[in-house]
Amino acid sequence: MRQYLDLCQRIVQHGEWIENERTGKRCLTVINADLTYDVANHQFPLVTTRKSYWKAAVAELLGYIRGYDNAEDFRKLGTKTWDANANQNEAWLKNAYRKGSDDMGRVYGVQGRAWAKPDGGHIDQLRKIIEDLARGVDDRGEILNFYNPGEFHMGCLRPCMYSHHFSLLGDTLYLNSTQRSCDVPLGLNFNMVQVYAFLAIVAQITGKKAGQAYHKIVNAHIYEDQLELMRDVQLKREPFKAPSFQINPDIKSLEDLETWVTLDDFSVEGYEHHEPIQYPFSV
Repeated sequence: MRQYLDLCQRIVQHGEWIENERTGKRCLTVINADLTYDVANHQFPLVTTRKSYWKAAVAELLGYIRGYDNAEDFRKLGTKTWDANANQNEAWLKNAYRKGSDDMGRVYGVQGRAWAKPDGGHIDQLRKIIEDLARGVDDRGEILNFYNPGEFHMGCLRPCMYSHHFSLLGDTLYLNSTQRSCDVPLGLNFNMVQVYAFLAIVAQITGKKAGQAYHKIVNAHIYEDQLELMRDVQLKREPFKAPSFQINPDIKSLEDLETWVTLDDFSVEGYEHHEPIQYPFSV
């Protein structure tokens, strides 16, 4: 939580204004931020200076794991995070590759579970990673990569958090996640939850101990219509103690995550928080 607030304060004090062509808004921006989450000691990085809807973040992660490409499927899991980009992005609405309402195209989990091979067929990156880690194998390339420039035109949004690199030291599992761009007031509370939860989940289904999760953000920004709320409201609040994140111990495989797992299989205990803040969202 303190890492999050320090980054917000850094942007407010030292950020530079940058025009964003996609949204038509200015962003107060800094380059490079590194956050660390102590999954081994159950220090769940859930924002407490405003109410954070962690269930939607976990639901989105579960949809990525399943390789979903439709906003309706994400809604069924418990999140509406893809509704706007699938249905309100003007460039995507005019795109010949869009299949219709709620279609997201070849983004995020689609690339992770079905990366197209130039000679035909697909590569299931995530399954290879899970199988290797379960056997205690780390070839120093256990990387889940969502960033496929050859298919950017076939999806509604380039991935922001685009790489997850798992590493084994003995029986302890680590994660390095890289994010090219981050809407700090709105997106980062989701992203922190997802990085932490991804390591915790993969450690559980591969039979490993969870270590640290390292989260690198390249471009961290606050949109101009979010600045006042961040500076004058959220940054003036004192954080509460971190809550704990619980996973159903019956989740033991990738197949479990693909089939029967729901949000009811995850819980957060001891979550104290301030009032919600309605930050504007930029499509």
